[in-house]
Amino acid sequence: MERKDYRLIGETVYSGTLPNGLTVFVAPKRGFSKYYAYLATNYGSIDRRFRHSGTWYDTPRGVAHFLEHKMFETPDGDAMMKLSSNGAMPNAFTSSDLTAYHFDCTEKFFENLETMLSFVSTPYFTQEGVEKEREIITQEILMCEDDPDHCLYYGLLESLYHHHPLRDPVTGLAGSVADITAEILGDCHRAFYTPSNMALCVAGDVDPQDVAALAQDILPGCPGSLPERDYGPDEELRPVSDRFSREMDVNLPVFLAGCKLPPVADGLENLRFELTGALALEILAGHSSPLYFRLYDEGLVSSDFSASIDAVPGAAYLMFGGETREPGRVFEEVMEESFRVANSGPGFKLFNRVKKAALGSYIRMLDSFDAICSSIAGGYFRGYEAFETLDLLSNLTQADISAFLRDSVSAGNMAISLILPKS
Repeated sequence: MERKDYRLIGETVYSGTLPNGLTVFVAPKRGFSKYYAYLATNYGSIDRRFRHSGTWYDTPRGVAHFLEHKMFETPDGDAMMKLSSNGAMPNAFTSSDLTAYHFDCTEKFFENLETMLSFVSTPYFTQEGVEKEREIITQEILMCEDDPDHCLYYGLLESLYHHHPLRDPVTGLAGSVADITAEILGDCHRAFYTPSNMALCVAGDVDPQDVAALAQDILPGCPGSLPERDYGPDEELRPVSDRFSREMDVNLPVFLAGCKLPPVADGLENLRFELTGALALEILAGHSSPLYFRLYDEGLVSSDFSASIDAVPGAAYLMFGGETREPGRVFEEVMEESFRVANSGPGFKLFNRVKKAALGSYIRMLDSFDAICSSIAGGYFRGYEAFETLDLLSNLTQADISAFLRDSVSAGNMAISLILPKS
């Protein structure tokens, strides 16, 4: 495996692609008693239409999430229970573009790693098990539909996107989950759970060669072919509608404004885009920004007010919002501040303060094994090295922030989602 030292942050990463196609990353943590393993597949809720081995598949909403749940079922019982009884703390999640399985432990690391590699690579779907899981996930979906934050977020995405699958909940809908069968789960596992479409990241006091050898032994020996994905025709920047609203059991109105951005290509430019956008939003409306302090003093926003940026294959957007008695006024204030910063700059003191805080936050993140592994895998799938973050962030300028806001934030590309108190 190849060794790379990041002297600026004092980190070392060993990496390599095994004969079976799996890419392995190991961040040695000498002297630590904790181990962390993170196995991810480049497959999320947006990967619904794909071609594999010459055949096109159109799958229901929610298959990636359903599959994540079912992977813990094995002929020998529940793999999560097995890991827990062996001293590990396991979990898994599905996002728009990623499914990941992970655990941490302080002993029996290689036994637990073997268990995780085994159940993720060996599907076991029975009709009874699929039906049982369908009931569980349907209840989860119904609970989400009663959650104001869930409705607020997906109300915004449905308003922004005409057809990109990002607009649909990761869990799917009750109707779509009813269409998921064991055969569909098997088709998606064969297409996306191949070693060449996955990455294993480990942090702890381990020998990288031992990790690689175990992964080669347990996972399938053949890399498998990569699926061709189809997210539909290119999205225009104009949203579907400029407003979504719904009455629910909330004390005050909650709003979320989103701006549709052009898709970002994979590679270092993807990382630069997300870092620039995150810094711009922190300067614009973060909790240390002048605008936030003023709106907070006036009682227009609370500590739940936030802003973020996200990008997945074929789509990108930024959003901001929170609880407020005057959603329209807060929206206008943020838009006016964006216009001012875009044209006049953020100001030297504010820019330096926010940038230093971002650098400090990133350095503190390196204390988390979880954050290290997830960032390495996420960067790998999007074509960049996660530990290049510090260098890119250090080189961002005031002009970069102004240019981002000037080029990205446009009223014509925006939509607002509102959850209002019941009349």
